[in-house]
Amino acid sequence: MKYLCLAYEDEAVFESMPRAQWDALRAETLAYVASLRESGHLISAEPLQSARTAVTVRVRDRRVATTDGPFAETKEQLGGFFLIEARDLNEAIQVAAKWPGARIGTIEVRPLEAGLPEETRYRPPS
Repeated sequence: MKYLCLAYEDEAVFESMPRAQWDALRAETLAYVASLRESGHLISAEPLQSARTAVTVRVRDRRVATTDGPFAETKEQLGGFFLIEARDLNEAIQVAAKWPGARIGTIEVRPLEAGLPEETRYRPPS
């Protein structure tokens, strides 16, 4: 089964980190990405640009409204993702827990749903 792992980070933590610590974390992350590829777990992994570059889009009453930055007013913003293949949620959690950034941020693990099945996709009760 495929799981999307969303990495939430506080950019200020990274910005205040000494260069040597940042370099060590980056090297550890790249090594973990390589090990996930070798094990067959990793499908894709991509970082995002700073949350300062984000634009949030909403459409209400046919009007488009945009806001600079992420929607949530929180210390942590979405910093990137990795898409994995795992036997079940427990294995996906184990993979996410070993992501080096999980020690200073948060990893949300969510199973992918195939397509948009009408019977399970946010359908109101009959």
